[in-house]
Amino acid sequence: MSQIARPYRSVLYIPASRERALEKAKTLPVDAIIFDLEDAVSVDEKVNARRILAAALSAGGYGGRVKIVRINGLDTEWGLDDAKAVAAMACDAVLLPKVETAQQLDAVAAIVGDKPIWAMMETPRGMINAPEIAAHPSMQGFVMGTNDLAKELNTRFRADRLPMMAGLGLCLLAAKAEGIVIVDGVYNAFKDEAGLEAECEQGRDMGFDGKTLIHPAQVAMANKCFAPTEAEIDIARRQIAAFEEAEAEGQGVAVVDGKIVENLHVVTARDILAKADAIAALID
Repeated sequence: MSQIARPYRSVLYIPASRERALEKAKTLPVDAIIFDLEDAVSVDEKVNARRILAAALSAGGYGGRVKIVRINGLDTEWGLDDAKAVAAMACDAVLLPKVETAQQLDAVAAIVGDKPIWAMMETPRGMINAPEIAAHPSMQGFVMGTNDLAKELNTRFRADRLPMMAGLGLCLLAAKAEGIVIVDGVYNAFKDEAGLEAECEQGRDMGFDGKTLIHPAQVAMANKCFAPTEAEIDIARRQIAAFEEAEAEGQGVAVVDGKIVENLHVVTARDILAKADAIAALID
């Protein structure tokens, strides 16, 4: 399955030190899991969390969920050992926090080998250098760290996230230019379903592939908002059919619901159907 077609609607953070949470994650309808060795693990649990996570991943049971491990930065006392441990873990990718340069990725790649790397994009310097980070040969996805970014920018909270739009946009452009995955930051008020829905819809409209989540209660909303709607699937099918019919008649454009349909619209339509099929396969 291509990275574009593979669903990343819901990406749930799980503390690597909490065995019950690691077990429960096997039953949640999430597309991907970030097993966290960094912020969610206290200093005195860092080393033990590595052992717990390695055992959990080795035991398996996570099905088709993408398994991503967030390590501590290599500039910390735990980062190097984290990276060495993750290189041997049964996971799909390693996530590096506070990525600001491609050189940081080189250092991780030298340890984890062919394992794909994801980058936490959460600082102004990271936003500015997003193009070179996205273009790194080991790079597979961006995770927006909006809490850290808000702190770095010294912004006030706004539901429209206007203060962060420049940074979010820079990372989106870089990710789309390189064809890598990009998932939006977390929504902290996990009991505020209306607020979560609004932010998910905003992220989807902007072009994010999904949203990072801090609580299982947020999963259903993210899955709904970042999946193609029935209306989108219907129009996609009709656009493809109309365009193929027009091509058979020697024409380069078609008309559906009073709107012109060109080849670029058909490409988008096929992507929508591929995403819908991939989601259906996960459900099945």
